[in-house]
Amino acid sequence: MGVVFGDIGTSPLYALRDTFAGHHPLPLDRLHIYGIVSLMFWSMMLIVTLKYVTVIMRADNKGSGGSLALLALINQHTTGRRWGKGIILLGVLATALFYSDSMLTPAVSIMSAVEGISVYNPSLHGLVVPIVVALVITLFATKSQTRGTRLSWASRWAGPFMLLYFATISLLGLRSIAADPQVIRALSPQWALAMFMADPWHGFIAMGTAVLAVTGAEALYADMGQFGRSPIRVSWLVFVLPALVLNYLGQAGLLLRDPQAIHSPFFLLAPQGFEWPLLVIATTAAVIAAKAVISGAFLVTQQAIQLGFIPRMTIRHTSTSLGQIYIPAINWALMIAVILLVLVFERSRNLTAAYGIAVTGAMLIDNILLAVVLFKLWRWKPVFALPLLGLFFAIDATYLGANLAKIPDGGWVPLLMGMAIFTLLTTWSRGRALMRQNMAEGALPLEVFTRSAHTSAARVPGTAVFMASAAAGVPSALLHNIKHNKVLHERVVVLTVQISDVPTVEPAERAQVKDFGQGFYRLILRFGFMEETDVPAALCGISVCGEPFDMMRTSFFLSRQTLIPADVPGMALWREMLFAWMLRNAADAMGFFRLPTNRVVELGSQLKI
Repeated sequence: MGVVFGDIGTSPLYALRDTFAGHHPLPLDRLHIYGIVSLMFWSMMLIVTLKYVTVIMRADNKGSGGSLALLALINQHTTGRRWGKGIILLGVLATALFYSDSMLTPAVSIMSAVEGISVYNPSLHGLVVPIVVALVITLFATKSQTRGTRLSWASRWAGPFMLLYFATISLLGLRSIAADPQVIRALSPQWALAMFMADPWHGFIAMGTAVLAVTGAEALYADMGQFGRSPIRVSWLVFVLPALVLNYLGQAGLLLRDPQAIHSPFFLLAPQGFEWPLLVIATTAAVIAAKAVISGAFLVTQQAIQLGFIPRMTIRHTSTSLGQIYIPAINWALMIAVILLVLVFERSRNLTAAYGIAVTGAMLIDNILLAVVLFKLWRWKPVFALPLLGLFFAIDATYLGANLAKIPDGGWVPLLMGMAIFTLLTTWSRGRALMRQNMAEGALPLEVFTRSAHTSAARVPGTAVFMASAAAGVPSALLHNIKHNKVLHERVVVLTVQISDVPTVEPAERAQVKDFGQGFYRLILRFGFMEETDVPAALCGISVCGEPFDMMRTSFFLSRQTLIPADVPGMALWREMLFAWMLRNAADAMGFFRLPTNRVVELGSQLKI
């Protein structure tokens, strides 16, 4: 409840309101009110229930979900295909849009909730922005933010509180429905069709705001690795969906009785004496939703780092439980972005104009990835796959088209942020590939090196582990060590860490060793993209390189590359400069691989790309 459904659960704060009072307002009559509620209900049924809960959640990568997990799953079956790179770029674009959504969601949710102050006391309107900024700073800076991402805090209080929130909005909706039971008729799809037939243009434009009712649907899939498929399905169908439907129906009934309530139909559902308790409940739920999105950003960042789309960052594992991580760089970057959005847009109504393009864009990309899964992985027959995909593409493409009309009103913001993040991700991935290619071209085969090296240098006691990014050739640190120091340890291990396209790797598949004799070994350690790359712990768990590893007698040698301009650059000059900046600011390998600080030696080299 606290992690998965915080985003979509707080949509009633603003979704129906901004459909009728946003930048493209609709007439407040029965046809349009019933039509929009019908559109929201069937969007939740088709997009959330059918697409995500029923179909896409079956496409798990050993239990994990999300665009990157799905991309990794597809990549296992499309390597070498001419359209494989296009699929990878789409997956990266979906990730970039997710980051854009991660900036907008806290701003929209918290501001929509705090604006209840001005609903109940208009004279306090000037305090909304300062209170929102204070809540955002508290959310990102509080010590609880650094104690883990998901399971611990959610199980203690976020989940139970969200149950209280959903129960509250359900009862408020029922109370309003009791005053006008006929409003239940709005669930019929005929009202949505009637609205489009009577007013096609305004109906189409309204879809750009009505989609706010399903923002957060992708979280169901992304969080599957944390909670499992069945708990998410049961929670959605038994608790969340009924609560949302009842509240939207209640708001619709209120608007029919009192059109003046359009400036905040959610908060005006509260009976006399319950206004301020509802404000506290809604604001707390919005903060929980924001925290859940931040936690999701941590998780996606970890996946992206492991898959090679983001530079190494400092990741604090705050618990032995899976998913308990904190990434300071992402936390502070999101905080600054959210505060800037609040200060620039000032009102949630202005923010919702920017909210939707990132969500619908990511949903449309999920359809393309799902098409690959249906045809290439599951081998569905076209007679079954094409109608389903056609339905999903028609819905998401229409929603995206409607949201494009909001570009002048603020929709350019998520597009700009998404393209900037997409550029960073692709630049890092391309730069790393060029680095590997350059290093591989001049690499000396380890077999040749070992035949001559053991007789040309003095051997000293202990173990030397030379970290190598490539699984072939001699790492530059080893070449520099023997060139300048003229010594070799009794046991020399060339170690490569590989991140697999699966969340976790079985212990039996963790290590692969090749013995070259004379105390030389090539060791490959495999980790899943959801696992902590703790190299010392992995080494202590294997005994395939002779005697067991003793960290007090083991030295780790790292290579540090400095980029210099190439005669024929592999990327545009501005992208090379961007990649060099990202490389300089990446977290050091010592911390990323959990190497003991007093057992590490770094040797530098220059590299052209």
